[in-house]
Amino acid sequence: MKDKVFVTGYAKLPQGITASEMYHVICLGLLVERDTGIIVDAECSLVTSLAKRVFHDLVVNKDIKKINDIEKEFCRVYYGSAKKALISSLRTCHEKYIQI
Repeated sequence: MKDKVFVTGYAKLPQGITASEMYHVICLGLLVERDTGIIVDAECSLVTSLAKRVFHDLVVNKDIKKINDIEKEFCRVYYGSAKKALISSLRTCHEKYIQI
């Protein structure tokens, strides 16, 4: 694990969706290769396993330094109610990685 870092991001979820009734905030965790910025694993607190899998597949093997590319692909594919919260959380993870 010496060559990896774990970063997290949180954002408030919109009211009225299932996830906000359960969690109130979205939580993301990304395991990132320290030197390359490649996301090797990802998890989020969405409710359904499909939504979690879609998020995972959209970010794993992507370069966190290229956050704009990740966001574009995310916006192209993801049309769930938590989209803005997920993007905000991803940007927080990106900022934390850049600080490292």
